[in-house]
Formats: sequence, C-alpha cells, structure tokens
Amino acid sequence: MKLLMLGSGTSTGVPRIGNDWGLCDPSEPRNRRTRASIIVESVSGQRILVDTSTDLRAQFLAHGIDRIDAVFWTHDHADHTHGIDDLRPLRYGRAGPIPGYAVGETVRRLRQRFDYVFAGQYGYHTIVELDTLERLRICAGFAVAHCQMPHGPAQSTALRFENDCKTIGYATDFSAINREMVDLFSGVDLLVVDCLRREPHPTHACLSMALELIEASRARQAVLTHLDKSMDYKSLSAEVPPHVAVGYDGLEVVL
Repeated sequence: MKLLMLGSGTSTGVPRIGNDWGLCDPSEPRNRRTRASIIVESVSGQRILVDTSTDLRAQFLAHGIDRIDAVFWTHDHADHTHGIDDLRPLRYGRAGPIPGYAVGETVRRLRQRFDYVFAGQYGYHTIVELDTLERLRICAGFAVAHCQMPHGPAQSTALRFENDCKTIGYATDFSAINREMVDLFSGVDLLVVDCLRREPHPTHACLSMALELIEASRARQAVLTHLDKSMDYKSLSAEVPPHVAVGYDGLEVVL
C-alpha cells in the first residue's frame, strides 16, 4: 500500500502570490507547496484520489497520473475542490464515469457548484458518478471508514483506508479533536495530519494539536500536511519526533 502526497500546502500554497515565502527557505525544494491532495494506492495498483485540489492538473503531470479508480472529497472548500475539471481527461476511454464519494452535505454542495461534472451536458459525458459516503464500506479494493471533524464553523471528513492489512488515515482541515477521530485512526500504520502552523488557528490544527492527535491515536507513522509559509521544512523537521515526517509535494510512503 502506498501514499503519494500530490500537494502539501495550505489554500494559498507556498510561496504565496507575490513570491512571498514567509519563513520558508526558497532554496529548499520541499518548501514549494501546491494545494493539499493525496493518492492512496493498493498492492494491486488501484488508486483513490482524495480531493481535487486547485493545482490538480500540474500534480497529475508531475507524477504521471493518468488513471484513478475513485475520488473522495473531504469537504467543499475551494482549495480542495476547484481542480475538479481536471478529472475530465481521466474519464476519456473509460466505460463509465469515475466513482466519487463524499458525505451528504458535501455531495449537495458539489452538485450545486459543479452540476456538469455529475450530469453530462451538451453531448459531454458525465465525468463523476457521485454518491454519499455514509453507507460505503468497500471501494476499489480498499476498506473505507470515515467520521466528521470540526473545521471551524464547518466540518471536514476524516478518512481511513485499509488494504492488505495496512492502514492509512487522512485528517486534513480540522480545528479540534473528537473521540470519533481518535477511534477512527486508532493504531493506523500511517496518519496524514493537518498542521497549518505553530500558533493556534480558528479553523485548522496547529503543530501541538497535530502531535496530540498522532499520540492519542497511537499512529505508527505520521506525515504533516496543509503547511503554510511559516513552516520551513528543515526547521520543522528538527522539531518533530522521529516517527513524524514533514510532508512535501511528491512524498511517497510505502507500507
């Protein structure tokens, strides 16, 4: 089972427009961050994409991704959804639409915003067949579980994927830890965790909260993601425990 981190940055990326690197060293390639998205891949090569980040086309090209077996959305915020049109080339040559999943409220919002993706128009094929996540248990060879996380006044969906007795958890865009999250991620082999900055934030996890979730869930390994311009790769790497890695675009973890 494999994790590919397509993007590791927050909603504005690093650097921000204006060539604003903040505290990040511009000479360190791992500080250049596109918007957050991942792929999990099974031992048989089936791929699940999580979120269609604003930078999806560039991410697919950078990593040679021309096929996925399903797509999941954690929530409907722009940096996690507005690359959705870049799924169109992955629909070419398929017998049917790409299976897509999110919780009911996110499904409703996605349909409202991107109706053409889920119901083809003017002779164009439907790109994604969207369904609710609530009753899903198996997808593309993965056992799938989820729960809802606080994300300021909104919510984001935490995901757990299992394949070949290995588990990957994904928790991006959360602002508090609840019991459901700890239970969902209990003992995962790898946990990818929101970690916007060191200081507390009203809608995202800070470093101490990210480390708290990793410890509470007893994750064997963890990777920090959704990092802003204050989180220099080398400086942050020196601060975290040995089983915690600082995520970067193109990071691969094989379990």
